[in-house]
Amino acid sequence: MRGSIRQLTPKSWQIQIYTGKGPDGKPRRHFETVRGKKGDAHRRLTELLASLDKGVYTPPGKLTVADLLSQWLEGYVKTNCSQRTLDGYQAIIDNHLVSALGHHQLKQLNQQHIQAYYGKALDKLSSRTVHHQHRVLSQALKYAVRQGYLGRNPCELVDPPSPRGKTMRTLTLSEVTGLLISAEGSYYYPVIYTAVSSGLRQAELLGLRWRDIDIGSCSISVNRTLYKRRGTCQFVEPKTARSRRRVAMTAKLAGFLGEYKLERQRLYYQVGKAMTLDDLVFANHEGGPIDPGVLSHSFARTAERAGLKNVRFHDLRHTFASLMLQRGGKPKVISEALGHASVAFTMDVYSHIIEGMQSEAMALLDEVLPVGKNGLCGRNNADLTQREDIMSSKASDLATMPA
Repeated sequence: MRGSIRQLTPKSWQIQIYTGKGPDGKPRRHFETVRGKKGDAHRRLTELLASLDKGVYTPPGKLTVADLLSQWLEGYVKTNCSQRTLDGYQAIIDNHLVSALGHHQLKQLNQQHIQAYYGKALDKLSSRTVHHQHRVLSQALKYAVRQGYLGRNPCELVDPPSPRGKTMRTLTLSEVTGLLISAEGSYYYPVIYTAVSSGLRQAELLGLRWRDIDIGSCSISVNRTLYKRRGTCQFVEPKTARSRRRVAMTAKLAGFLGEYKLERQRLYYQVGKAMTLDDLVFANHEGGPIDPGVLSHSFARTAERAGLKNVRFHDLRHTFASLMLQRGGKPKVISEALGHASVAFTMDVYSHIIEGMQSEAMALLDEVLPVGKNGLCGRNNADLTQREDIMSSKASDLATMPA
């Protein structure tokens, strides 16, 4: 038997696993206490046996930070997060955290080690990048606390660098017009026009199939995204439940996509193919997925021709939200269209736009509210004048009284 569970108290359980034979040929076992329900102990036993099978198990007493980070990736991130998140965390761990902190014994890692690393890292990296590394390390150490390897997360005692907010770039209506004129004749004009008209992310646009476009009801269904991993494009499910959504289209966008669909059908017919509902809306010349990097670089050149330097494809999403807010769109509706986690998040991201709309809102309020009337000014002017004379006289008498 490779592992077993034994109840110690009503709320604690002892796990035992067989970890192999030692140099002396005698069997070695690992014991661990889990507090909570029996199901918690079963989950921990499964994790330990899985780490043994993958060859990443390390006895807790000799666990290094590098061992912990590896366990966290395999035991938690891989089963609870998207592939894109896993790849991002893996890159941070491999390129930064292991080389800087991985050699420390986990139980000897303290806030001084971590704070010193952040100070050195800021010499080469931005505060935002180092702050993101802090978040990854902190999550891994929280996992270590839950597994009983640590009593407290040392990252809680550290002051991470504050990330500097990026300046959001949004286009005015005249700039949007200039951009679309610059994009005319470009192979990527359809995806650019759809982006600024819908607010969809680039990955969401490149994952659309014709079955996701309902021209009759003027809506787009976001069911998957395009993700490029290690040079290969693949389709994955949206990261969150909010990202999987149905987005309303403007009548102009619905009409444009209807005409674009007919053009694509004629093109398919010319090469002897029949376009299906599972074909991509925005595809490369061979009908496969468009490379996100190629689209981004092409867009940058298009924007520069329009006199818009340093404008990214993602800024079309910000432009959509900005124009919607300026035209009186309700934050909840805009938040749902963008696929944000909450209305509060949307309000926070676009707070600078909302602040700039206060004068317009006050002007609208001024149109509907009645003019204020001060009754004292018209009715009791004489009484007020008499009271002021009396108060002035009393003040003068008090000033001349002997001390």
